Amino acid sequence: MNKILDKPTLIFERNLKKQGYNLIAGLDEAGRGPIAGPVIAASVILDQDNLPDGINDSKKLSAKTRELIFDQIMNTALVGVGISDTERIDSINILNATKYAMNLSCRRLAIKPDLLLVDGNFNINNNIKNISIVKGDTKSKSIAAASIIAKVIRDRIMKKFSYIYPEYSFVRNKGYPTKDHIDMISSYGACPIHRKSFKPICNLIKDK
Repeated sequence: MNKILDKPTLIFERNLKKQGYNLIAGLDEAGRGPIAGPVIAASVILDQDNLPDGINDSKKLSAKTRELIFDQIMNTALVGVGISDTERIDSINILNATKYAMNLSCRRLAIKPDLLLVDGNFNINNNIKNISIVKGDTKSKSIAAASIIAKVIRDRIMKKFSYIYPEYSFVRNKGYPTKDHIDMISSYGACPIHRKSFKPICNLIKDK
């Protein structure tokens, strides 16, 4: 792949601006895959004349770099954040909980956007026009910025949970189903932030 195109750009945003969409928000989430903790969504409207350097898919950035760019985005862009906790995830399933958090993040923007660029292959049932982009955090800077905001906030939340439930090492595994994490659940059982509707949590509960 051409290295110039190997990072997210503003191609989507600039083409859409030509169509009259001036306030374009990128939306992404962090935390769909873990078996513990919340899912966090972020909506970001970038100031295209004052862009932080280094915006990229959050998974391609180190924790230190994410923190630095997080601060720059917060200082230059409009940002909204939404959360779905474990109870909501177990109640309405992870996809609907993700949509809920995304809608909430959008509503928390200081200005209502004209259009949403959503990472994934789904719309979020908002009353604003949606464009879904698969792997959007690798293609759109607005979505990539949202991925950074969501990831940093979720990691901070999981770090706090690691103090409340130290036996699960959430500061390391962030709630993902690593072998060590599964072994800890087998030893100590599930804690309140484990997703009871997710395998292997539901299976471990049934076996007790």
